[in-house]
Amino acid sequence: MAGAVALAGMSALRSGAGRVRLLVPDPCLETVAQFEPSYMTSPLPADQAGRIAAEAVETILETTKAATAVGLGPGLGRADTLSHAVIELYESIEQPMVVDADGLFTLGQITNEHLPIPAAPRILTPHPGEFARLTGENRSLEGRQELAIQLAADLGVIIVLKSHHTLITDGETFYLNKTTGNPGMATGGTGDVLTGLITGLLAQGIEPLDAARLGVYIHGMAGDFAAADAGMAALIASDLIDFLPDAVRQLERP
Repeated sequence: MAGAVALAGMSALRSGAGRVRLLVPDPCLETVAQFEPSYMTSPLPADQAGRIAAEAVETILETTKAATAVGLGPGLGRADTLSHAVIELYESIEQPMVVDADGLFTLGQITNEHLPIPAAPRILTPHPGEFARLTGENRSLEGRQELAIQLAADLGVIIVLKSHHTLITDGETFYLNKTTGNPGMATGGTGDVLTGLITGLLAQGIEPLDAARLGVYIHGMAGDFAAADAGMAALIASDLIDFLPDAVRQLERP
């Protein structure tokens, strides 16, 4: 899914991050690079199917030493050979990390009590389906929110539970975004935009919980601007990226 990582990269750029590097399987590097010339791309070893190979872990760990924040998941792919790699990256990378999409899929295959304690703050951004895989439970909206607060406390992470009113919690406090966002954003790729946005805010030194809260709010506002322009039915994920500058400027106004 080359578009997923490209959306995350473009969103990170629009968040204000000064330099964005995308690590992608070698066979799709050219495709990802063609989306946007402003981010950098680096190749990772790939298997015969074009998926990231297990030996890519060393390359990722070495490359991310120079980073201030990391996003893991969009466009990663799903394969048995990736499971150990994802867990090692989740545990070992020493920068704040946002985990989404295929990264969450891998974490959902491991019981929570066996998840390692990470080396730095982690922000998990599941939609309801991904959250059900993480917890092994399929609850109502209110039940999911209660469980998210408990899970964040148990794992020592921040959880952004995406829904109509997205919940952000570190297990001690929680916040609901009721002021921005719309149903048109329930379309493929908008979660990748949120991953890039929060990662870019982390890269600027914003505290993880604040980066998650601010990212959700700006993401929703960009979605509202996009819906006003194109309509909710026609809204697509890349529209949000186009309107991120407007959303940021709105917050900068006195």
